[in-house]
Amino acid sequence: MHSGWYYVISFATAFIFVYVSIPHIRKLAVRLGFVDRPNQRKIHKEPIPLLGGLPLYVGFLIAAGGFGHAGKTFWGIAVGGLLILLIGILDDYYKTRGRDFKAWPKFVMQIVAALVLVGFGVDINGVNLPISHSYFAFPAWLSVLTTVFWVVAITNMMNFLDGVDGLAAGISAISAMTLFFVALLKGQDSMAVFAVVLMGSALGFLRHNFHPARIFMGDAGATFLGYVLAAVAVEGAFKSATLVSLVVPVLALGVPILDTVWVVVRRFRENRPIYVADKGHTFHMLMKSGLSQVQTVAFLYLLGLCFSLASIVVVLAVH
Repeated sequence: MHSGWYYVISFATAFIFVYVSIPHIRKLAVRLGFVDRPNQRKIHKEPIPLLGGLPLYVGFLIAAGGFGHAGKTFWGIAVGGLLILLIGILDDYYKTRGRDFKAWPKFVMQIVAALVLVGFGVDINGVNLPISHSYFAFPAWLSVLTTVFWVVAITNMMNFLDGVDGLAAGISAISAMTLFFVALLKGQDSMAVFAVVLMGSALGFLRHNFHPARIFMGDAGATFLGYVLAAVAVEGAFKSATLVSLVVPVLALGVPILDTVWVVVRRFRENRPIYVADKGHTFHMLMKSGLSQVQTVAFLYLLGLCFSLASIVVVLAVH
């Protein structure tokens, strides 16, 4: 078991790298014209640099590779995360030209990235049954199916949430903090390091992304954060889980899941495509009700912390 200082240094390495590198990335994005231009769907009024996903990826890799056990899980995240980052940057490039990138290439790449994790042994492979005290191992097809569904879903859910300054980064940090405590309680050192490193990366970025944002993480950053959170949950909270504790990763990622459920149900009822963006997310509703951007984000942070506490209570109850 690592000491507390080990986790502090892991966190600080990721935080400092991302925090210090953002101004340089911001200048590069401005010079290249890699900026998010306002439109009728966007909240911001001025072009904002859009390369924030790059330092998030590099910062996570440096700290997680240096302090975590660089085994199969790390390499799975590194390779799959690179695919997520690259397709996200391509999507963001289209945005800088005022065009929309088609949904299906992103979806296909996300499935491939999820299969990369499976290939590296990061998968949901079964559940402990409480009554019989036995372990139900998933058949291979079910293991692959559930893992791919979870990873692709969370990857997109975090991206859906990236519509207000500081929201995706802050919620990612809260979710990562939750998964960190869950990993500690379960004695999973490597997952604890990955989670605390992701928290450091997200908070280092948040310092530049909180309202008024000076840089955006774009699809590349938001999907990468979602991808890593999903992977850490699979290898952490889902491992050796009982039926009851299966709710732990769901609660840990409660805000993006809640927002997505709301959006999907509403679009389905209105007979509109699920993948076409609009101004109907929970944060849009809160702002329409009269809350400012900062108040909206603070409310959703608070909701995220409530979900976080609930998930930790469940872990403590079943241990």
